[in-house]
Amino acid sequence: MTTENSTRLTPADIDLSDLRFWARPLEQRAQAFAVLRAQPGPAFFTLPKIPFLGQSPGSWALVRHADVAEASRLPQVFSSEPSATSPTDMPGWMNKYFNSMIDMDDPRHAKIRRIVSRAFSPKMLAKAEDDIARRAGRIVDELIEAGPGDFVSQVAVRLPVEVICDMLGIPARDHRRVVELTNIIVGYSDPEYVGATLDYSDGTPRIGRLRTTRMLGTVASAGWRLHRLAARLGRERRATPTGDLTSALVNANIDGERLSPREFATFFLLLVVAGNETTRNAIAHGLKLFTDHPEQRALLLEDFDGRIGGAVEEIVRFSSPVIFMRRNLTRDYEMNGHTFRKGDKVTLFYGSANRDETVFSDPDTFDITRSPNPHVGFGGPGPHFCLGANLARREIAVMFRELFTRVPDIAADEPDRLMSGFINGYKRLPCTFTRTVE
Repeated sequence: MTTENSTRLTPADIDLSDLRFWARPLEQRAQAFAVLRAQPGPAFFTLPKIPFLGQSPGSWALVRHADVAEASRLPQVFSSEPSATSPTDMPGWMNKYFNSMIDMDDPRHAKIRRIVSRAFSPKMLAKAEDDIARRAGRIVDELIEAGPGDFVSQVAVRLPVEVICDMLGIPARDHRRVVELTNIIVGYSDPEYVGATLDYSDGTPRIGRLRTTRMLGTVASAGWRLHRLAARLGRERRATPTGDLTSALVNANIDGERLSPREFATFFLLLVVAGNETTRNAIAHGLKLFTDHPEQRALLLEDFDGRIGGAVEEIVRFSSPVIFMRRNLTRDYEMNGHTFRKGDKVTLFYGSANRDETVFSDPDTFDITRSPNPHVGFGGPGPHFCLGANLARREIAVMFRELFTRVPDIAADEPDRLMSGFINGYKRLPCTFTRTVE
């Protein structure tokens, strides 16, 4: 992007495949997507050539709410295979670590989802309610004792990772390691985590072979370590089931089929990554939003029980922690006058869909009373809608109840943002507070 003024932006100024675009301020990114939504058809973006990865010609950007929803509803046309989470296809040796349920279509996808969905049923979530509240209370106890600091590490990351690790039976001694490894996997484009970034020395985004080797090696190593943890737990739970989610997964038998060790390991990795990323970033974004919009905080506190549900939905809509998912055309298909061809790739940009002017009034306004709020922050409608959405909603609500009840003046400073075109995340978020209520 060459300008900061939305009135002068043109589609030619916007390149969603350029990592520098994702380093822009969030408001400027929102302006750019507004320009793209106003165009008569989807824009096509060419991906930079990355050594050792299959060269992709690029992807069509789906930026309107209706288009994202339509593609989500039609997995037989917009396939998640061979990959939904990477702009380009990963080499086979990496697929064995990361090719999980999210990268599958039915019937394989449905088989695994049926097994794990039992753990996220309303009945199971009701049982977890007291545990979530206890954990949130303890986390705020320790925040108060430690004093102001980094809200991400002290609060936002802890509740979701503790809950999902407990569901899977991961011992507390391994929680920190799980956080470190998931940071690497979702932060694959952030030099802090993988030590490699794009080179723009000649004005063209490139990534060198040495940097690519380092990046891929670091990410693959993180995946391998989580697979080892999964394998160990899987062996233990096959021998001695304990009633946790790992026990259910490794011992499940549906229509005479069981999860293979590889299927279990890749799904285990998906759960520990997805089980904390959306929630931790929604909690962090939420504190920043309530700091920047004190009138919305006051509105929430006037009637917390009556408004927290809407507040959670608006935090997820406004921040859209997951930026995109990819889909792959299985056949020619026409959408809104544009014909996609078999083999084309499309990218579903959830944050753009969540600011669509034809669906949301004043979409750039943070409004916790917004109703209706048909956001796609947990994915679009269809078989890949986030399995843990209700768990995430509950965790966010419980954490803000605990924070605003006991640390009523907690506020966020400026964040250290993750360099990523996949996750809209905060690595660090300084927080301050002076008053606590016991």
